[in-house]
Amino acid sequence: MKKFTFIGAGSLGFTRALVRDLMTFPAFDDCELMLMDINEKRLEYAKRGVERIVRAGGHHAAVRTTTDRKEALRNADGVLITILQGGVEVWRHDIEIPKKYGVDICVGDTRGPSGIFRFLRTAPVMLDIIRDVEEVCPKAIVLNYTNPMAMLVSYLQSQTNVSVTGLCHSVQGTAQMLAEWLGVNHRELEYTCVGINHQAFYLNLTHKGEDMYPKLFEAMKRPEIAAQEPVRIEMCRYLKYFPTESSGHNSEYNAWFRKRPDLIEKYCNHGTGWNPGAYAYILNEYLGREDNWEKEYTTWLESGEVELSRGEEYAANVFNAIFGDHTPYRFNANLRNKGYVTNIDEGACVEVPVMADETGIHVRGTYTLPPHLDMLVSNSAKIEELAVQAAMEGDPEKIFQAILFDPLTASVCSMEEIHRMVQEMLDKNAPYLGYFKSLKI
Repeated sequence: MKKFTFIGAGSLGFTRALVRDLMTFPAFDDCELMLMDINEKRLEYAKRGVERIVRAGGHHAAVRTTTDRKEALRNADGVLITILQGGVEVWRHDIEIPKKYGVDICVGDTRGPSGIFRFLRTAPVMLDIIRDVEEVCPKAIVLNYTNPMAMLVSYLQSQTNVSVTGLCHSVQGTAQMLAEWLGVNHRELEYTCVGINHQAFYLNLTHKGEDMYPKLFEAMKRPEIAAQEPVRIEMCRYLKYFPTESSGHNSEYNAWFRKRPDLIEKYCNHGTGWNPGAYAYILNEYLGREDNWEKEYTTWLESGEVELSRGEEYAANVFNAIFGDHTPYRFNANLRNKGYVTNIDEGACVEVPVMADETGIHVRGTYTLPPHLDMLVSNSAKIEELAVQAAMEGDPEKIFQAILFDPLTASVCSMEEIHRMVQEMLDKNAPYLGYFKSLKI
């Protein structure tokens, strides 16, 4: 009987999907599902949702809840982390303060000024979770879904021997999209995808031994496809490799798409799924979710369809490979670089192909990015590592230095403007940065 602990179970969509996937494996039919969250209301809804899935599938899993993190983790075999530190009302300042200085951000959960401050708020809480894991379930497999993925994973793996790995759905999600564009079964599409989280590239893309890139370049010319992903298609057209993360996200990681209103209108207001040119829309979308989640979830609890088929997230497959029926599983994971990508700095968090089996998670090879992709990806990786050092040392100066070289920020702001912006963001986040030596730069 295995025990799976969900830290941040109030992330209702993730919890529901991950539990559904776990229940598709016979080895976990009688597992213990321990749900933990600091929001008791959301936790109760999570419990009701998970119990509905267990009943609908005729499973024998035990569902338990607690607000005590250490109790939740005790003797866990698998741990899933899906937390949000500070909530939307705090996160909104990550968007609104840079906007005052001309830095127009879309989502702000990965890198750049917004992603870095999200990381700084989240890092100490994540480390507390891992310290509890070290105490009460040191052999557990910890899978993190919390963003910003790369900085958090690097921060944690630098300070623990616990098996903690970062998972994201952008690699397999994009592969499914490309398979649809190409008219092939996504399970037959083979690829090698390498880089860092939200900025990895498909170095090869084949179907039954045939190189799919020529057909992909032809498919991207079709109007209905070109309208879906304007940023990513532009990047692939000029960089010759397709990136993993959506156009909305990608537009904020580079200097090419969001530095002028005309570029935002051309690349970012249409077809991206996030309407990323209108940052107020993003805020209203997330704030609206805060207002409406209870009604929407109650509707599902009372009458919504219970999906029992396995989805495309990695987590349940990873657990099954390690301590289920031991079927080996290939996926992309986020790990600190130990020579896995030859031209990205050692220690930086990279997203690379790995294999999970009964002995754990193993990187499947050594990879080298093409030189032009290396320039793009390595710059982001260096910035992220500088932010990680800043968090570990409590050094606000290094936060300023990291943001100083963010491509989008540098394309629209002077050094002095960036200095003022970072200081304002430090001041706004002061309640979460008590572990810093000072908040003055």
